[in-house]
Amino acid sequence: MSWYDPIIDRVRGRPPIVSVVPLRGVIGNLGRMNRGLTIDALSPLLEAAFRPRSVTAVALVVSSPGGSPVQSELIAGRIRDLAAECDKPVVAFVEDVAASGGYWLACAADEIRVTGTSIVGSIGVISSGFGFQEAIGKLGIERRVHTAGSRKALLDPFQSERSDDVAHLKAIQGEMHERFISWVRSRRGDMLKLNDDPELLEGKFWTGTRSVALGLADGEGELRRTLRERYGARTRFRVLRRKQGLAGRIGLARSGWGSTVDGPLAGWADGMIAAVEERALWSRFGL
Repeated sequence: MSWYDPIIDRVRGRPPIVSVVPLRGVIGNLGRMNRGLTIDALSPLLEAAFRPRSVTAVALVVSSPGGSPVQSELIAGRIRDLAAECDKPVVAFVEDVAASGGYWLACAADEIRVTGTSIVGSIGVISSGFGFQEAIGKLGIERRVHTAGSRKALLDPFQSERSDDVAHLKAIQGEMHERFISWVRSRRGDMLKLNDDPELLEGKFWTGTRSVALGLADGEGELRRTLRERYGARTRFRVLRRKQGLAGRIGLARSGWGSTVDGPLAGWADGMIAAVEERALWSRFGL
């Protein structure tokens, strides 16, 4: 990759232009309101960020507690593909948190900058839930499940947990974790200070300052100040945002409002569940 030389544009009289792509929020589809970060939602923004010939570099503003591993991998892959095709450097700036899938996205950049109080890391896979089998028994409720396939009801929260079901889940988590680790190693390489913390790739998270010392990030720095120091005081920033209609802004997007199938309350219930799940992801990091 050829890094931009600001002297060229100064000679031509053109100010450097940096595309800024916000990657804020939970990764994946969040119910019918779909507020999450997905490849479908972000593809147009990424294309608009990288394709113009006048763009000098692309900055990713990352603030995400994670979410879907599939969407994390797809989005990060698209960023790398476009960076290679368009020969543009990519710098990630972490705001509140780049944890789990959020850190996966940050690693798509050629360089990761943080604030001292950012939360960074959580390289692992988690699955959580509740068991209600005793509760429904006390309420006099009988659970009736009929399947074709002896393991189709695997990990049903209304049945007692089985050790072989848990073993199957942990095997899947292990595969995902190894893929996550492989991605981080491919992007961060020898910068990772595994000897300083043997649990670096085991799900722990740190402050931004500590993440730099451990090689998870390259240094501290605010977006505009950092890039103007690099490309010149005249550097301009193009902030790209996802388009959202009035329905989305007031929480009715894709809610089924007025639908004869789902009814008007279905979208609100779906949105409330998604909001609780989203809040739980953020709260893991004290945010």
